[in-house]
Amino acid sequence: MKLPAVLTLIRPRQWVKNVFVFGPIFFSPTLSRESAFSDVTLMFIAFCLVASGIYCFNDYWDRESDTLHPKKKLRPVAAGDVSPTFALTLYAILSGGGIALALVMTAGGWVVLAYFILTSLYTLILKRYAIVDVLTIALGFVLRIEAGAAAAELQPTVWILVCTGMLALFIALTKRRDDLTQALDDSHRESLNGYSAAFLDAAFITVSAALAVSYVIFTTDADAMARLGSDRLYLTIPFVIGGILRQLQLTMVFKKSGSPTELALTDPFLIACTLGWLVAFTILMYG
Repeated sequence: MKLPAVLTLIRPRQWVKNVFVFGPIFFSPTLSRESAFSDVTLMFIAFCLVASGIYCFNDYWDRESDTLHPKKKLRPVAAGDVSPTFALTLYAILSGGGIALALVMTAGGWVVLAYFILTSLYTLILKRYAIVDVLTIALGFVLRIEAGAAAAELQPTVWILVCTGMLALFIALTKRRDDLTQALDDSHRESLNGYSAAFLDAAFITVSAALAVSYVIFTTDADAMARLGSDRLYLTIPFVIGGILRQLQLTMVFKKSGSPTELALTDPFLIACTLGWLVAFTILMYG
């Protein structure tokens, strides 16, 4: 067994999703608790461990159906580069380590435990059902926000939870659209029986509109502006709208929404929108 195969199995590039745990502390410019950042960093590490463990469990459980997918057949377990027993063992070690770290070292460790249960159930059952599968993915990102807030001893605002959930749901729907584009059927993913191209097009356009409206309301809300120390948060709206439109373009025009994480890390337009938003918000809050 080679190290590259193990690294592929635990998917370190997917750890970027866990950056969401820093969301509550980023949106708290007046936070004074000195240990907050270190506690949230430990929570981030805990999520990375649990997430990698879940990927091992997912590849173990889906090893037969993955052989039917044009790309997933190259995953280590499906391809025979990593034994099913090793993948299952690594699942227990990584997940157990992440949960223990969160429970012992940070406040809100229960959120990591809830995430572990949710994602394990997703692998076993929930991903079989259309709509339930994408809602579960969205809930996983909301739990990341809750975990970061708990570690920093903050109360997350309704708006950060709503916008995070909408964004995650939007991305999950575009990924399902890519599954249909590749002509995959229920032998690969049972939930695809409950989707059609027309339904998914309507769904992610609806969700993207809800996301855009929610973000506009957030940036123009008097309480949000007062709490974040700026009355010009609306200046970040173009970056969000640009990112949404680019994701729709990649999905509907270029048929390239199969790996949202890869797109976020490699697509120049999405990278520019993300960095532009981050820089603009940082200047408005902390400048």
